[in-house]
Amino acid sequence: MENFIVSARKYRPVTFASVVGQQSITTTLKNAVKNNKLAQAFLFTGPRGVGKTTCARILAKTINCQHPTDDLEPCNECESCRSFNNNASFNIYELDAASNNSVDDIRALVDQVRIPPQSGKYKVYIIDEVHMLSTQAFNAFLKTLEEPPAYAKFILATTEKHKIIPTILSRCQIFDFKRIYLSDIVAHLKYVADKEGVTYEESALHIIAQKADGALRDALSIFDQVVNYAGTHLSYKQVIENLNVLDYEYYFKIIDAALQNRYADCLMILNNIIDNGFDGQYFIVGLGEHLRTLLVCKATETIQLMEVSDDVKQRYARQAARCSLSFLQKALDLNNTCDLNYKSVANKRLLIELFLLKISMINITETNSSATVSIQNSSTPTASSTATSIKTPSSIAPNSEVKVESTTDKTSSAIKQQTTPSATTYPSSQSSDSLTAQEPNNINPSNYQSSTTTVPKSIHAFSMSKIVQEKQESLKNVPQEKEVVIDHPFSQSDLNNIWESMANSMKTEMLKMAFKARNPILIDPHTIVIELDNKFLIEECHSILPHLKMYLFKKLNNNQIKIELRQLEQDTMEKVPYTDAEVIKEMAKKNENVIDFMNKMDLKLM
Repeated sequence: MENFIVSARKYRPVTFASVVGQQSITTTLKNAVKNNKLAQAFLFTGPRGVGKTTCARILAKTINCQHPTDDLEPCNECESCRSFNNNASFNIYELDAASNNSVDDIRALVDQVRIPPQSGKYKVYIIDEVHMLSTQAFNAFLKTLEEPPAYAKFILATTEKHKIIPTILSRCQIFDFKRIYLSDIVAHLKYVADKEGVTYEESALHIIAQKADGALRDALSIFDQVVNYAGTHLSYKQVIENLNVLDYEYYFKIIDAALQNRYADCLMILNNIIDNGFDGQYFIVGLGEHLRTLLVCKATETIQLMEVSDDVKQRYARQAARCSLSFLQKALDLNNTCDLNYKSVANKRLLIELFLLKISMINITETNSSATVSIQNSSTPTASSTATSIKTPSSIAPNSEVKVESTTDKTSSAIKQQTTPSATTYPSSQSSDSLTAQEPNNINPSNYQSSTTTVPKSIHAFSMSKIVQEKQESLKNVPQEKEVVIDHPFSQSDLNNIWESMANSMKTEMLKMAFKARNPILIDPHTIVIELDNKFLIEECHSILPHLKMYLFKKLNNNQIKIELRQLEQDTMEKVPYTDAEVIKEMAKKNENVIDFMNKMDLKLM
């Protein structure tokens, strides 16, 4: 029985030209070989399965090839190439730093570097997963990496560049490998499928490429797995069944139902998805990606961002044409909120159902909003109109209520006119809040009390600006309550007597100490000056001035008190102890035994 070789190894690139998706890096390496400007150390970094170790092997094979081709590819015929292909090359060494990460392993490597190659031009050391080396091993490797022999080349490969110490990074040429584009992975999968005699649907290969998430090695591993399941023909349905991927069809049905406000259908589709064993958050993430793709379809400039097959693109384009930008924006916002809250809620299914209910109501909400706006626009007077017109009673239906609204910058008023079949009532002219309807001629309002009376053809109303003006003038005429003046005389001694209790009422210790340090000064019968040490205390005191005035009013029975805050000059300002350490220091000046007592009792300030 012939040994099976997985596709990731069987179709591993052996030349720079066959490397997938890393053209910028392969071109740079070929030019370095061509111009004989090879660095002594390279660092290949990037995600898994994108060709780091493969490019390292190709570079090592190329620089030792005795007869490279015109485009600087290895010939595969010379002794060096044949020995490399048979894994018998003595000039190319591969080390796994995950299992050889100690200082002793690096010392052994350094000793080996001293021996020149027996045949060939270079000795190449490929160290994979180099971030696994210990810090001591990195330091032991520094000198050799910076100044190796002319025949020694080092190629380091890692997926986690941030774990490598900066002194190693500074000694290497760094090449950042990128995730491979979905289109490049699909093209390579087509090549492998054709070589293996496997027929396929293009949408099936797209699903495999999306599942690989930019890693070609993962894509080839998934390809082998699906071929074992489906046989020699890969269909879209078989691939999603084997990989447990949620079908596009679910997302298309969900959005179709939401656009038609059929929330019940959305809930039934969700129930079907959960019954098939899919996780709720997996559905949320997939629906978010679906909405993003629909948004991408709305503009021709962003269509290139779509990573789906051509037949699926057409379905997306048709559905995107039925979705408004506001719908997609609101749906994406709701989807993101649902995703953020998913892990924190207890009833996860209810959260998803509420999300589906909300996106099903988006179009209804937008329709109602637009209808409301159109009604308001049709009933709102234009900016050039100077008066508000009122319908005549003959044009108003019985028992109907008519609202006339107009808005100024600060005032809005509503006028309601209630009519009945038997009578028409006008506002009283004596009320300051009502409008007075007048005819150009003198008309007795009593003539309109009968239901058979002819209704005047037009009624002129005052403009709202005039109404507002009358309203403001009427408010000016309202008598204001006068403040009661309480002016009980008090002296400096009266002020000093209540000041300590005033200081104790302060909420902050700093203000309490400041008020106790100095008494206020009464400079006239109503003005009190409070002297403070700095601007900070003055700002603090400003914030409690109402409290101070109210306290003094109650204690001194005088509401005409004025308070001035002054900052003391630096030369006249006395040092007031505020902190605990300063208080202890002042106490020690008065009594030396304080320090001795603290030392004996082993007391310390916290």
